[in-house]
Amino acid sequence: MYRNTALPPLASVIMPARDEGRNVAETLESLHASPTEATLEAIVVDDGSGDGCCNGLSPVYRFPLTVMRTSGIGAAQARNLGARVARGQYLVFCDAHLRFPPGWLDGLLTGFEAPVAASDGPVGAVSPGLSAIDSPTRTGFGETWSERLEVTWLKPSAGAAAVPLLPGGCMAFRSDVFHNIGGFDHGFMTWGHEDEEISLKLWLFGHAAVVVPGVVVGHLFRPRHPYRVTMWDAHYNLLRMAYSHFSEARLAKTLDLLASFRYRETLFGLVRQATAAQRQAYFARRPRGDAWFMARFAIPF
Repeated sequence: MYRNTALPPLASVIMPARDEGRNVAETLESLHASPTEATLEAIVVDDGSGDGCCNGLSPVYRFPLTVMRTSGIGAAQARNLGARVARGQYLVFCDAHLRFPPGWLDGLLTGFEAPVAASDGPVGAVSPGLSAIDSPTRTGFGETWSERLEVTWLKPSAGAAAVPLLPGGCMAFRSDVFHNIGGFDHGFMTWGHEDEEISLKLWLFGHAAVVVPGVVVGHLFRPRHPYRVTMWDAHYNLLRMAYSHFSEARLAKTLDLLASFRYRETLFGLVRQATAAQRQAYFARRPRGDAWFMARFAIPF
């Protein structure tokens, strides 16, 4: 069924893709085949692919499709680029290797009305559970950090529940909230820590993040990226997140995590120079601090 594309859609599904092979077309086909009452649009951001994965995508979907192309700006910036042209009330960021069950979008959006503690603030973003396509019993329901800032999956709750971190594979934001908090970090490199940073920022800026356990989306978990990702880029993003949001004590602990890397001080110098103004602006604006966040979710860092 085709919708009136002159009217703004309820949801914009934004999908960055780089060297994804058949995954992009198969994910769009799954989106097309999953019934929903919501009006939607799909925006694919071809982030410098060399394999033609976004060429010849079928226009015969029940939603309008926009394909944008970049020279390779990285996962965070590709998402931000898609968000700038999106028209939906909700922005749904999806990996280009997902499988959607019937009614997933309708169920996911109910998470914005989930009852959360008044002290948590209004719900600004939600995620479904994510299961491995090749092993559906392997399912995570939001994420948290260990004492070394390692991401670990959470178990399901009885109903929609506040979680510290939403997985980047599928996460939806109220459009006004997303733009108000500045979107994904605009200084991040190729890949790494995008979902952690924006989840932390969401909480520190006064909003709640919620997982809807009644909705589970299939995700292709790959042993390696189809494009080159360096430790330098991932560590840069980690330090940029820490410098933007952590106290001096937690920033020092984050630096200690990289003690075995000889480039640590050089990297931190670059981060500090590039991020000083952002740190000052964030600390002046946010109603909560990182100590509140760590205590709220019993994260031992």
